[in-house]
Amino acid sequence: MPEMPEVESLRSFLSERAVGRVVARAELTAFSALKTFDPPLSALHGLEVTGVHRYGKFLALDVDGVWLVTHLARAGWLRWRESIPPTPARPGKGPLALRVVLDDDSGFDLTEAGTQRKLAVYVVTDPHQVPGIASLGPDPTAPEFGRPELDAVLEAAGRAQLKGVLRDQRVLAGIGNAYSDEILHAARMSPFKASSSLTDEERDVLLAAIRSELADAVQRSAGMAAKDLKGEKKSGMAVHGRAGQPCPVCGDTVAEVSFADSSMQYCPTCQTGGKKLADRRMSRLLK
Repeated sequence: MPEMPEVESLRSFLSERAVGRVVARAELTAFSALKTFDPPLSALHGLEVTGVHRYGKFLALDVDGVWLVTHLARAGWLRWRESIPPTPARPGKGPLALRVVLDDDSGFDLTEAGTQRKLAVYVVTDPHQVPGIASLGPDPTAPEFGRPELDAVLEAAGRAQLKGVLRDQRVLAGIGNAYSDEILHAARMSPFKASSSLTDEERDVLLAAIRSELADAVQRSAGMAAKDLKGEKKSGMAVHGRAGQPCPVCGDTVAEVSFADSSMQYCPTCQTGGKKLADRRMSRLLK
């Protein structure tokens, strides 16, 4: 799933290529992806792209006051095309969900792999009309996010596990399954540690890990073409998606806990005092 660093890189990528161009046409091929009806998708036609913004994991194009907002979900992606043929895109069973063509015939496709159709597209007059944006927690990469803000998040979470708190978009915007694994590994903390149990020193460590992991991921992705971002994300991971491989810090074998629809990876030596977490949903909590 694209998370904040990848979406931020897509925002930068589109800012360089789409801002100042006029939308020639927008073609919907997966009708279930469009979650709004007023304004219609056709309201974008003939308007200039004046900005590209990110809200958590949402990517939003300001098209002269009409906003095209998308959430790429687990298997969605944006594919830039320097030249799009004039033949209209046709609805079908392929991965294409939405095509946006600009006035110089360049543009982008929103695609979604697999059988689940969770990619979402909204056309609104204010990004906060999108429910997922309206409910977002603070952005941990914002300059104003510091220890007081993190303290408030952790105290409000109480005994909730750190892993779940970090990836809850209503609590912190933009961190998902992958970067929560990376942040907790960098902070040397168990994913099941109770949020409110952190000492002052541990809170400083966690804040530093959040800042550094997200900033480093954004920096690694800077200037990359959209098609290369997925590969960069995977190659930059220390533990996420690397179960069975050696931890780059201590050399222990990266372990995994699998759930019904996701999994998490961690280093037993770095994070859980050498203990392996039970590989089932009701794993015993580690303090």
